[in-house]
Amino acid sequence: MHAPRSFLHDLGQGGLAISGPLFIIGGNEDKKGPRRILKRIAALVRQSERGGGLGIITTASLEERQAYETYRAVFYELGVHTVEHLPVSTRLKASEETVVNRIRPLSLVFFSGGDQLRITSLLGGTLLHRTLLEEHRRGLAIAGTSAGASMMSDTMIVAGDAETMPTRNTVEMAPGMGFWPGAVIDQHFSQRGRIGRLVSALAQNPGILGVGLDEDTAIEVRLDEARLLVHGSRTVTILDGREVTETNASESSPGQPLALTSVRLHVLPDGYGFDLTRRLPLSAEDPTWSREDIIRGDSIHPLLSRP
Repeated sequence: MHAPRSFLHDLGQGGLAISGPLFIIGGNEDKKGPRRILKRIAALVRQSERGGGLGIITTASLEERQAYETYRAVFYELGVHTVEHLPVSTRLKASEETVVNRIRPLSLVFFSGGDQLRITSLLGGTLLHRTLLEEHRRGLAIAGTSAGASMMSDTMIVAGDAETMPTRNTVEMAPGMGFWPGAVIDQHFSQRGRIGRLVSALAQNPGILGVGLDEDTAIEVRLDEARLLVHGSRTVTILDGREVTETNASESSPGQPLALTSVRLHVLPDGYGFDLTRRLPLSAEDPTWSREDIIRGDSIHPLLSRP
């Protein structure tokens, strides 16, 4: 049996062999007003070639039924009438064929918020997890909010100090679910002053892409096309450490301030995009691409970097 090809290797070749979009939300998305974020999820369900419904995994929450009912009602109002609850609160449940078989025909699986460690500790490595990865490669869209956003990467932030300088103690990390390798994601970003956490994570591995998502804001990530698009009412902060020239993370003591030089920072509101291969922003004002380009999957061109 051959080992699967590295996701990071594929990224270096200009794209990933994955067809399903990721829709990653910074938490506290609007559920009563314009509901732009949740409307986009509903559109992804309707537009999917898989022709299935939406499944909601509430593992992160201690009040699973309430979390499901909240989202079921909103998605029903938005025209998604096939909404399944996938309550999985034990690893034994996550390995049952009857549970996994409910995932295979779906168009989109949505992870609610709560505690991301509940997701990884209860689902990681199980039949359900392996099936999600497999179906994602076959076009299944995967969405998540708050804790359901953090768990998307292969290394995730699980805890940390807000509104403080970056140190090795500022952030605590653990293995994530691996839907988006090569990134680390933080949520409720500006609202909870979490830039120090993201800088701390980046200092310990500048090769990753740091993504901070504000509340009621999401990114639609198309890994097979190596690009993303911002949706929502606030902003996404991207920290690119690929050209970092110095970090003292390896020799610093746990509470010592971290050094990180030559970091690229991008702040992107609704309508902007990002080229994941070239690590360049895509301007909403650039006539060579538009929101519809990403939604349709047409070719787009990166905004040239400026000195």
